[in-house]
This record gives sequence, C-alpha cells and structure tokens, in this order.
Amino acid sequence: MRKFKTIPGEYYHIYNRGNNKQNIFENKRDWVRFLFLILHFQSPVIFENINYNISNFTEHSMFNISKKTLKKITENRTVELVNFTNMPNHFHMTVKEVEENGISSYMQRIQNSYTKYFNIKNKKSGHLFQGPYNIVHVKNNEQLLHLSAYIHRNPREIKQWKNKEEKYFWSSYQDYINKNRWGELLKPRIILDQFSDKREFKNFVDTSGTKILLGEN
Repeated sequence: MRKFKTIPGEYYHIYNRGNNKQNIFENKRDWVRFLFLILHFQSPVIFENINYNISNFTEHSMFNISKKTLKKITENRTVELVNFTNMPNHFHMTVKEVEENGISSYMQRIQNSYTKYFNIKNKKSGHLFQGPYNIVHVKNNEQLLHLSAYIHRNPREIKQWKNKEEKYFWSSYQDYINKNRWGELLKPRIILDQFSDKREFKNFVDTSGTKILLGEN
C-alpha cells in the first residue's frame, strides 16, 4: 500500500520505468496507446474502443475524439497534465491533483490498462513496470519550473535526439514552444505564463541546471 498522501491543488513529479529497465514501447502503436492514456484518462470517462483511436492516430496523426467527449473529460478531470516525456523504457510527467486521490486513480488506470494491453499483445504475464510509480511533491515554484526543464530535456539521453529534443514527438516540449497539439488536455500555462515568450522558455530549458536542483538522475 502506498503511504504517500497527495493534496488537491498541489503539483507532483511522477515517473516510472520498465521492470528490470526493459523497454515499455516496442512499436508505434505502443507509443500512441500510452500517449492516449495519459491524455484521456484525466477524468473517469470510459473508452469502449481505444483500438479505434490508436489506429486512427497511427494513420492520420490525430485521435478521433468528439468535442462532447473532450468537454466531458475537461469538466470532470481529477488531475491536470502539465507536461510529459515518454522514453523507450521510462516516462516522466508533471501532474496537478484536482480531486482527492485523483493521481492515484489516474496512474492506476494508466498502468493497469497499458500493462494488460502489452501483456496480451506479447503473450506475457506479470509486471511491466518497476513498481506502482514514483511520485515527488513539488514544493515550490522554482522546483516546478526546473522540473519542466528536466522533463523536456530527457530525450537528450537518446543519441539521435541530443540537442534536438524540441522535435521529439513523444514529449510536450514542442507543445510548449510551438502550437499545443492537445488543447485543454495539456495545461502548460502555469509554466509558460512565467516567461515573456516561448523563446525565453526554450532558453531556460537549454540552460537549466535541473539535475543539480532536483537531485535526480
């Protein structure tokens, strides 16, 4: 049982990796499915046919979600997704808890749904992730800002994306410095409103000493 107590209105760094550091994404459909989950599971809305949306995105680079459903998600959300980066064997995100136990429900749905899909597809059983998930309370605004830089710099770990992380598709970085692809499903204003423009934010990400501040690897 997790003893960590989350508080509505507070921000948290959530991260996890594959069990034994194994890759959690093997093909494009895997990446797309996990992206769908972190974006659309912010409320208790149930999706009967996720595969349809994954196929649509794989072919047309967009999820075919009605405006009515999107409105239902945003009006009933239990968490707000602030930023994220999905990597081959781990993920990071900043999440604001909106309702009590919102993060717990959100992460349980995401990891259970994705693990079940991954195991059925690969005819496996057991744990995909290295434990439930890791969570760190963001204690102040400075930490929140540097966490955003840390998360968005993560693709630098991949050789072909070093110093090109603003083009990395599976991250919210391009949504911060270009057009937000996900509309109200992503809430970057708490970060961006503290900079004069997107160029200033990009410079902050490029120069931030995030690992020193956060004490993370």
